[in-house]
Amino acid sequence: MIKTQFSLYSKQRDRAMHKYCKLWRITSLVLFMVINMVVGSDQAHHIPTTLEGPFKPATRRFDPSLRTGSDDLPMDHPRLKRNVTLNFPEQISLAISSPTAMWVSWVTGDAQIGKNVTPLDPSKVGSEVWYGKKSGKYDSVKRGVAVVYSQLYPFQGLLNYTSGIIHHVRIDGLKPGTKYYYKCGDSSIPAMSEEQAFETLPLPRPNTYPRRIAVIGDLGLTSNTTATVDHLIQNDPSMIVMVGDLSYANQYLTTGGKGASCFSCAFPDAPIRETYQPRWDGWGRFMQPLTSRVPMMVIEGNHEIEPQVAGITFSSYLARFAVPSKESGSKTNFYYSFDAGGVHFIMLGAYVDYNATGSQYAWLKDDLNRVDRSVTPWLVAAWHSPWYNSYSSHYQEFECMRQEMEELLYQYGVDIVFSGHVHAYERMNRVYNYTLDPCGPVYITVGDGGNIEKVDVDFADDPGKCPSAGDNIPEFGGVCHLNFSSGPAKGKFCWNEQPEWSAFRESSFGHGILEVLNSTYALWTWHRNQDIYKEEDSHSDQIYIVRQPELCTPDLNVIS
Repeated sequence: MIKTQFSLYSKQRDRAMHKYCKLWRITSLVLFMVINMVVGSDQAHHIPTTLEGPFKPATRRFDPSLRTGSDDLPMDHPRLKRNVTLNFPEQISLAISSPTAMWVSWVTGDAQIGKNVTPLDPSKVGSEVWYGKKSGKYDSVKRGVAVVYSQLYPFQGLLNYTSGIIHHVRIDGLKPGTKYYYKCGDSSIPAMSEEQAFETLPLPRPNTYPRRIAVIGDLGLTSNTTATVDHLIQNDPSMIVMVGDLSYANQYLTTGGKGASCFSCAFPDAPIRETYQPRWDGWGRFMQPLTSRVPMMVIEGNHEIEPQVAGITFSSYLARFAVPSKESGSKTNFYYSFDAGGVHFIMLGAYVDYNATGSQYAWLKDDLNRVDRSVTPWLVAAWHSPWYNSYSSHYQEFECMRQEMEELLYQYGVDIVFSGHVHAYERMNRVYNYTLDPCGPVYITVGDGGNIEKVDVDFADDPGKCPSAGDNIPEFGGVCHLNFSSGPAKGKFCWNEQPEWSAFRESSFGHGILEVLNSTYALWTWHRNQDIYKEEDSHSDQIYIVRQPELCTPDLNVIS
């Protein structure tokens, strides 16, 4: 049980902190002015800070001159086609293992799809990474593991799938802030990749941070996806946080063909939520130009569930992606944590047990307790399904998860929370338990990567758009829909206007960039896809997120 350390609106606390906080805010304002001169001297507009909040809710409605979505790219598209032969590596990707180690993953061999499929033998092809600090000179070699997975359906007419060989190699002994060159594959065949390169992140310290952290969600493989990824590459990130729903392979029948924006609408007679697993291979090829040089940290979404024979789920997600689960004390790839410079990231699973009595909650509490804010001042969490959401789509869908976990994250002073699921953008004012709170996290929804299900345009506070209590049933967990007990929406399921905790929302595809400047200031920028075509750099939403550790950090000794 968590004992509350203090009441944020306590008059006694306010009197005690008044003099100190006034001095701190003056210091922060001076610091902000200096940062704004250095970082934003070439920008004519004022960039607000969260210290100026809470902000009056603002909405930019969907531009009717734009399309709400686009079809998926076909499998013979140049960016999805297989361009290697035999056992040469493809779908190369990176993921952070530790401050001095990196996961390198790739795929070899032919995937199979049909009524009868025979899995490849992963022991037949070696898993090696050759790497070094000079191009063409590799003074280190590491070997790893290889796996295959199958997606099997016990229904007549459905096709089965078995993957190529998926390789994962952990390379370690890396120096921070250093460029490394590498090749992966099997040197005994020989079948090695072309040379790739990446730059390691800084060590966990309060004054060193990744240059740019890209945040994307619900990406898919459409023309809009192409615009998102091309725009993201243009912004040159040093790492990527992917908040779930990756390939959207489950928008298809097992026979392939044309994907649907609504599976149940297009295929009402399907005996199960089918998938066309080759879309995963296409997605890996599509992403390789980015993920072979920039580490991408993923967490599962509902489109990764992919049920098959014997109730098996998440096979593709678990096999294809290496994450630092063991490194962070987790026993599963469904949740984990890692450090990136002075930022500690916590990746949570919304589609596995999140109850306070469960293993994920116990791991989360232990992980939070081990965070040293003098080393990693910033604490950022991410999971797929948002807790705060004013769109009709997925409204209050994961209220049960919020009720189980929010207090713990609040007590440990989480600064920012990223989610997806809703196919639009929304940034919240600092909030806790649906109440404006200067010490609550800044929740940001970035489920606008461009997938085939199209952009969400309806708001729950619009006339006639409030979902019924029977809508938005989660694919995992219980239903905890509630009417608000206080505030302007007291007694109601939906607000009659944009909620006060919703600072800004817009229905457009795009991605976000987080630039952590120091231990208290981070610049968040949301880039819309349509802005890539403008001559000068532009964006739709930008704000300095400011930590107030002297005001908001609780005494963790009282958390039991």
